[in-house]
Amino acid sequence: MTGQSLETSGASSESSPQDGRGATHIADAVVMKVAGIAAREVAGVNQLGGGTERALGAMTQRVGIGDERTQGVAVEVGDTQTAVDLTVVVDYGESIPRVADAIRENVIKRIEGITGLTVTEVNVSVNDLYFPGDDQPEPSRVE
Repeated sequence: MTGQSLETSGASSESSPQDGRGATHIADAVVMKVAGIAAREVAGVNQLGGGTERALGAMTQRVGIGDERTQGVAVEVGDTQTAVDLTVVVDYGESIPRVADAIRENVIKRIEGITGLTVTEVNVSVNDLYFPGDDQPEPSRVE
């Protein structure tokens, strides 16, 4: 994560209400899920994660231990701020700058609305394009 400085406190965010009635802890995994879901809501986003991440994600989901909502998402969570890195696959024909901007806007809106954390940055890496028909099995050469 680059740019602004982010004070981190480990694996969760903690805030104390003004009235002293207790603290709220927000785990990194929660912010990762919100960011992943928000990114997938954007038109033109086909998948999240790099090729290796997607392959490992598919394998771990088959055995019931994976969570595709956090695939391709990395976060740093501080007491009041968070920074997000996303790796995405964009549909062919979509404007990559438009999709990246829409991802940033939606991720910021969702994280700030759901967690109350301030999002300092959302870095988007487009590592592949999706072409319709890419996921179709190859026809057998033997009949």
